[in-house]
Amino acid sequence: MNSAYIASIVNSTLRSTTPILLAALGCAMCNRVGVFNIALEAQMLIACFCSIVVNFFTGSILLSVLAGITSGALVGAVVAVLQVKYKAPDMVIGTSLNLLINGATTFLLYVIFGLRGRLVDERLVPMYKINLPVIKDIPFLGRVLENLTILDYLCYVIAIVLFIFLFKTVAGYRTLSVGINKEAAESLGTKGTRIQMAVVVLSGALCGLGGTALSMGQVTMFTENMTSGRGFIAMAASSLGMSHPLLVIFSSLFFGLCQGIGLALQNVIKSQLTMALPYIATVVALVLFSRRTATGKLRKS
Repeated sequence: MNSAYIASIVNSTLRSTTPILLAALGCAMCNRVGVFNIALEAQMLIACFCSIVVNFFTGSILLSVLAGITSGALVGAVVAVLQVKYKAPDMVIGTSLNLLINGATTFLLYVIFGLRGRLVDERLVPMYKINLPVIKDIPFLGRVLENLTILDYLCYVIAIVLFIFLFKTVAGYRTLSVGINKEAAESLGTKGTRIQMAVVVLSGALCGLGGTALSMGQVTMFTENMTSGRGFIAMAASSLGMSHPLLVIFSSLFFGLCQGIGLALQNVIKSQLTMALPYIATVVALVLFSRRTATGKLRKS
């Protein structure tokens, strides 16, 4: 295994991490305010679809990204109203939205384009790939950072900004207090329900950005059920990262690495096995995390 091959895997890891990290950050924010949001898959998938539709009809990357963010935020708003304001069961709302958006995107793909399965068209404008001027000429590092998009870099900036907001600002402390004890926070004048709803909408926007990165990152296309469980992988990444924005980066990179290795091994091992690798890693990681959490609780007791 030479350095070029390793650099290729790392590059694939970074690209695969972006949509997972953005959705995991959204999930982490929801966890921080005490909202269990399992509609991440729906928020990502609707963004995949809307960003490609806007791209097809306008040819504008900016409008496509905004469409992805907005559509994800709108689904997040539905979750906020039903789950936070009206106290609907989280499993029912999340599962229903995941199934609804999956069916709706398939239906709209046929209604708008008369297609089944996927939309691939030469009129779709790919997102601009960034090759840093000096770094691109460095043998190993240049290959690692080759052809990444602005979203591949932006996701790490967002994680740092969320960390600063949560743990270094007054508004962040108020947000955390809602998740720790909503009643106590509200007794001090904090608008608990309003903060929870705002955070869920923000989560939808982050998932929307993740969905946009998925459909317009390295490939510019839409396929039915394009997210393929990445929303649930993001939930696992958030749990492994203990809903801490900086730790979520590393847990998301772990799942991105699993996907990168899977892609690298496609020519060596049957694709059915390599495609299953991220999901196997998700199950194993969650089992280990659950055992560690349970052991910690036993020691404290």
